[in-house]
Amino acid sequence: MTVKLFAQAMVKFLLGAILVGLLIFLPAGTFSYSNGWLLMGILFVPMFIAGIVMMFKNPELLKKRLNAREKDGEQSLVVKLSGLMFLAGFITAGLGVRFGWYMLPRVVVIIAAAIFLGAYLLYAEVLRENTYLSRTIEVQEGQKVIDTGLYGIVRHPMYSVTLILFLSMPLVLGSVYSFVIFLAYPFIIVKRIKNEERFLEKELAGYAEYKKKVKYRLIPYIW
Repeated sequence: MTVKLFAQAMVKFLLGAILVGLLIFLPAGTFSYSNGWLLMGILFVPMFIAGIVMMFKNPELLKKRLNAREKDGEQSLVVKLSGLMFLAGFITAGLGVRFGWYMLPRVVVIIAAAIFLGAYLLYAEVLRENTYLSRTIEVQEGQKVIDTGLYGIVRHPMYSVTLILFLSMPLVLGSVYSFVIFLAYPFIIVKRIKNEERFLEKELAGYAEYKKKVKYRLIPYIW
């Protein structure tokens, strides 16, 4: 762990929390939005804990996860589309509170929160299994194909986990309208996966053989 890495991680964490808070509570016009606070809690408390664990156990992995600058033009477009989806989805949920739009029942919100936290545990497992995980598309020195654990079920378990996380977010916020916006994510991630696999087949030794061994990319028995 270095002071620079710690400072970088804390700045990104705090900026992320502030940004999400503004996107949710500012359109809502109130801080009395319990679903908004629930999402903030289940999103940023586990994120903080995971960051602390990585900082002490695997600072190199944390460094990779903090780097979100895509060099590839197609992947950069995917990142921008994802950002636009989050922007529209969170603002829509907040506006729903302000104008009294239909809100999902509390039981749906609680179930969605439980699913979100379960997906976070899977997220931690993916990070444990694959220490090469960067937020950008790249092949690192000494990188090998991981084909065990969750990687023996689907080729992109991290994206499978984010699919669960992101689709549960608007449900935690209680907004069916926001959920409709977040339904764009499966299409966005499919585009990213197709581009990433073309890259990995060319640059990562053994990836073509891995594709034959593990047939499903994102969801077992579906795709």
